[in-house]
Amino acid sequence: MQSFVNEVQNGTVHEITMNEFGNIFDNRDIKVEEFPSQNKDEITLKSLNDHLIPERMINTGDTPYQCSHCDKVFSQSSALNKHIRNHTGEKPHQCGQCGKAFLYNSNLMIHMRIHTGVRPYTCKQCDKTFTQNGHLISHMSIHTGEGSYQCSMCNRAFTHNSVLIRHMRIHTGERPFKCSQCVKTFSNKGNLNAHMRVHTGEKPYQCSQCYKSFKQNYELTSHMRIHTGEKAYQCSQCGKTFTQNINLISHMRMHSGERPFQCSHCNKDFSKNSNLIHHMRSHTGEKPFKCSQCDKAFSQKNNLNIHMRIHTGERPYQCCECTKTFSNNATLNLHMRTHTRERPYKCKQCDKTFSRKNSLIRHMKIHNKDTPLNSRKSDVFFTE
Repeated sequence: MQSFVNEVQNGTVHEITMNEFGNIFDNRDIKVEEFPSQNKDEITLKSLNDHLIPERMINTGDTPYQCSHCDKVFSQSSALNKHIRNHTGEKPHQCGQCGKAFLYNSNLMIHMRIHTGVRPYTCKQCDKTFTQNGHLISHMSIHTGEGSYQCSMCNRAFTHNSVLIRHMRIHTGERPFKCSQCVKTFSNKGNLNAHMRVHTGEKPYQCSQCYKSFKQNYELTSHMRIHTGEKAYQCSQCGKTFTQNINLISHMRMHSGERPFQCSHCNKDFSKNSNLIHHMRSHTGEKPFKCSQCDKAFSQKNNLNIHMRIHTGERPYQCCECTKTFSNNATLNLHMRTHTRERPYKCKQCDKTFSRKNSLIRHMKIHNKDTPLNSRKSDVFFTE
């Protein structure tokens, strides 16, 4: 019988009778329970051989399924094929909703719960639900107090030591994950992976409605609200709603008057950091947005977009009164005053009004022929 088992281990036996199966089970102390979803009469040579492969590898030094990248060995070819994806980066299982891809189908199934809202794991203590069992187990430590890892700097507690280690980098400033393309560093690998897409141009998250792609999933989530019309963030002061929380935070500064972003050159302050960045270019003279057609450069991207319409001939702004079109909204607004007869610029000297500011400035020369230009501007004001 031992010689027969050796033949099975060496892969030279191709047919086994049920009596021989019985002898192998009896002599080798192999249990039917070791073959899930099978009974003794249904066990095949393949399942027996797969069961014996690990022992064969130990006894003979065989490596029937060996990874060519890291020399790791596997008892089944399917396991090797899955492992190879760690080296190649292949992610064959893709979400049909957001385009995110995964190494394994099981991970895709878990991810799909984000879109379906299925949360099959429920806490018996507080009825909170979760998409993954691991999240439920972590949550349970809140009730049991077990497995708590506490930060020695701020006393914040975590359910996993690995999370505590990542948290500690906030205090130590450690950024061990370095970009191979530039000198930028990160405190966790996830942020590095997201950053790498700046260099590769990869945009794996695609909108199922308009097929626009994004570098990060949260960008896609925010974008989807354009199609759904969802505005989940509401101002408690005026009731205005927003698609993103960051927009609500910026809006709230209108009510509070907070302007936390200050220019280091002239001390002018702003409610948004983006506004400060734009303002700083007035000091530095930086014009990072360059026209690919004529080499003209701009300090703001919006100005470049408007300029590009000179080359493309695009005129997306149309007058609702006479159907005349314009390349930018500001010009349309000026044009509309020919229909509304609005004249918001008023001369302080004679009360004459104008539809355009430059018309008022020219008019002011009548009153201020001998007055310096700077003092003339003080007589120009906008009427509401």
